[in-house]
Amino acid sequence: MKTTKKAHEMSLKELASYIDQSVLKPEFTQEEIRKYVQEGIDFGCKTVCINPSSLPIARELCKGTDTKICVVCDFPFGLSTTISKTIQAEEYCKSGDIFELDIVANYGWIKSGMWKEVETDIKAVCDICHKFDTEVKVIFETDALSLDEIKKATETAIAAGADFVKTSTGFFTGGKSEGATTEVIQTMMDVAKGRTKIKGSGGIRTQEHFFQLIDMGIDRMGIGYKSTPVVLGLSADNNSGGGY
Repeated sequence: MKTTKKAHEMSLKELASYIDQSVLKPEFTQEEIRKYVQEGIDFGCKTVCINPSSLPIARELCKGTDTKICVVCDFPFGLSTTISKTIQAEEYCKSGDIFELDIVANYGWIKSGMWKEVETDIKAVCDICHKFDTEVKVIFETDALSLDEIKKATETAIAAGADFVKTSTGFFTGGKSEGATTEVIQTMMDVAKGRTKIKGSGGIRTQEHFFQLIDMGIDRMGIGYKSTPVVLGLSADNNSGGGY
């Protein structure tokens, strides 16, 4: 996102517009989901990013607010069949109140060089979502990939019609857990060249990192529910976690 302002010059509202607040932990109680969705709304986040089973809560709380709903699909592994993914996507989007849908690319296929299959899989979901004017973010799980694989995956997602490419689920346990590093974000940007938007997620837990990515030109960031007040400068705790 091109901006004439540096992050440190932005208002709280402008900074919050970069955030999808993550409310995705599977162990959350209904009370906790309500609490963290409401906090995302109170902070003025662009969206709250939720699991499909949390849709009734998000619809209730987000109605009439400026905070929109982002729902994950086939998350966090992306290993369902293509037809299953499209059925899920249509089920979530047909209500008309889903702003964005985040899916996980089959990164085992990416690592296997199955680029045609990866593109077909992503395109099928994009085609369904776009019928309902829902934008699609494609998560690559970049901690599992090389920079060359990230470059090719970005190009493939663009060809498939993705509205965003995204770094991480926040739930990868098979190796390093670095998430939205400046190197990975810059790699995506260099390939995308404005043809798709960029979302960073995973490891964004300090205001310094948050501001750095804004100044690089990122479009959106997935921030864990504990880290949102930290990156917005509303809390001094820089050791927050929270899934994304």
